[in-house]
Amino acid sequence: MDRPVSRPLVRTRVWRETRDNQNLTFGDGGLDDMIRLTKKLLFAIEAVLDIAYNGGQVPVRSSEITEREGIPRRYLEPVLQELVRHKILLGIRGPSGGYRLAKERRRISLGDIVRTVRGLETAEDPISDPAGSALGHQVVRPVWLELQEEMMRRLDALTLEELCGRAHRSGIAGRAAECGDFEI
Repeated sequence: MDRPVSRPLVRTRVWRETRDNQNLTFGDGGLDDMIRLTKKLLFAIEAVLDIAYNGGQVPVRSSEITEREGIPRRYLEPVLQELVRHKILLGIRGPSGGYRLAKERRRISLGDIVRTVRGLETAEDPISDPAGSALGHQVVRPVWLELQEEMMRRLDALTLEELCGRAHRSGIAGRAAECGDFEI
């Protein structure tokens, strides 16, 4: 069963100014791309935070994440595999297997997770539409991209360690709350 998400859906696109015609053109998907919150991104952040907060050195099974967070498995498994490919998580095989962080909580930012999951998104962004006025292309969209860059800077500054601290201060029970971070 899908849980309802009442937030706007994160896909990335970018518009860049060209020297010759002063128009904005579709870019290469860099850090200043358009970000929208999708179920996939929200679930990925929650899953990685669950692993950070409940795992430590012990692998966390995807079934445990599904049970605790209510994330449908059809969203969870592909995202977890992508996070393993990008070295945010380690996938442990076998009967005691599951997922754990590939590095310390303080070394993984929300920006890392966002960049990984953005690559999986396929929805079109309105900012990539070539239609629009000069005001839209030369004023509104560049301002929007500046805001996106600021948001990525903030996401890069926000680590799993800080989010685990927030969860602990909120009174959310978790195994890693007692264990702290680990060293590799």
